[in-house]
Amino acid sequence: MKITVEDCLRLDAFRNSTVESCMRKSDRRVRSVSVFDENNLEAGVERNGVPEQMVLTHFWQIKDDVEAQCRVISGFGRKQIATLVVFLNEHGVRALDSRVIKAAEESGLLVITIADEGELTYAMVIEQVMDKILYGHNYSDNLLNNTIYHLLNFEKHSNFQSALKEAAVHNDYQVVLMTLEFNPILTIETRHKETIENAINVAKRRDITHSSVFTQVEISDVITYWGIIDINGEKHILMIVDDNDNYSAVEITKLAEVIELAMGMWKYTPERDSRAEFIKAAIRNDLSFCYTLVDEADMKNKIFLSSFYANGIDNSDFIDTIDEYKMKYNLGILPLVEQNEFYGLIYVSASEEKPMALKNACLDMFDALKAGKPNVRIFHSTGIENLDNAVEGFKLINETWNYVETVFPYKRVFTKYEMSMVCNCMDIILQSSSLKKMYLDLLEPFSREVSSNKGKLLLETLETFVLDASMNSNKTAEFMSIHNNTVQYRLKRINEILGAEMTGNRIIPGLTMALALRRLEDQ
Repeated sequence: MKITVEDCLRLDAFRNSTVESCMRKSDRRVRSVSVFDENNLEAGVERNGVPEQMVLTHFWQIKDDVEAQCRVISGFGRKQIATLVVFLNEHGVRALDSRVIKAAEESGLLVITIADEGELTYAMVIEQVMDKILYGHNYSDNLLNNTIYHLLNFEKHSNFQSALKEAAVHNDYQVVLMTLEFNPILTIETRHKETIENAINVAKRRDITHSSVFTQVEISDVITYWGIIDINGEKHILMIVDDNDNYSAVEITKLAEVIELAMGMWKYTPERDSRAEFIKAAIRNDLSFCYTLVDEADMKNKIFLSSFYANGIDNSDFIDTIDEYKMKYNLGILPLVEQNEFYGLIYVSASEEKPMALKNACLDMFDALKAGKPNVRIFHSTGIENLDNAVEGFKLINETWNYVETVFPYKRVFTKYEMSMVCNCMDIILQSSSLKKMYLDLLEPFSREVSSNKGKLLLETLETFVLDASMNSNKTAEFMSIHNNTVQYRLKRINEILGAEMTGNRIIPGLTMALALRRLEDQ
């Protein structure tokens, strides 16, 4: 459980404490505790200056040296420790000098003082803080208790997988159960990033099958643990991904024990849902694992029509519409539904002779899915045919869906063409300052208008015309709540500024990219 300085201040050991500086940083995380009482100040700061560590001290060696206290304070500030706790004692430092507090504020160090009346010891503080770090908060927030609550809710859940999924969602972790050959049997993914795929690849390179404890490794900036568990007398690899770096290794080890016990209580026997694992692998761009499962998941000799992702789903009409199109056009749809998100892979048998008509059926289905549902957003890569392109389609969706809406705020269905353009824009922003400048310079003439406000208004009109209204002046007028004559006048002036004729049938090369880059830059 993530424990902060603020959490520690509520402990009994801190009842006589005062925050002397940088109260704004009380949300800093505390991972460990150490003691600083040494003659060599520089070496002591170096040894104890660990990020996210609480350091305790009486300043015994420098109780009468304010300048030395300031140096220590500044040193710990540079090390970005969680906090420095100074014990005040009549035989040592009775109160912090104002110069020390000033040094703490300047170095950004959270300093706490505790009135030590002879009864409080380092050991008492360390014990309470470490207990807090290891065992967390109260019943409602505790990782283990919360997980147990969901895992043993037999009334609500019909199987172990469903119970584990809810526990993982509520506590921000992911679970992968694998054979000793690293074949996933069960995956509980709470966010679709490459963490699980990378973790499996790292696990394959290490001899983890002989480890008796859970091993911790950081993969893609996410803390991942793995270890060996026993299910019905057979050894399996259990991997737990700590999504938000909330938990300690001790908590994760105990969590693994709880999951293992729950499997027994549910009488869970590992059986791989090959079709579910197939689409999960496709979503996280694990093409090799898709090919491993292609026979088992009955995906061999299929023509893949579309990869899609929809969010904002909040009613059963969505599923009903998909079922309607499945039956009408004999489509195969491999789904993955998670709360208000829907991933889908649309396919047909290789013997199907009407791929173009079926492609159009997919497009009609996406239009039907958005109808009357203003919160639904659909991102799809359609007309892909083979598995490689289907997986690439999900990759494109995963990389761009957060940004596409910024460029096209009025759209609710986004194709691979819009997503590809936005993907190119993001590459330009991240990698090529010269190319970005070249595109944005196309819009520079608008800054030379009589007034900056007029230039801005014309540029907004151009953006709406090109990106939102599909080069239609009537739609532009509707989006901007102005008369079509006003749009026509502005377009005429825009043509003059650009030195080129732009109509509904003709667009200046590079202009769409420039306008998209501008929107992304302004977000």
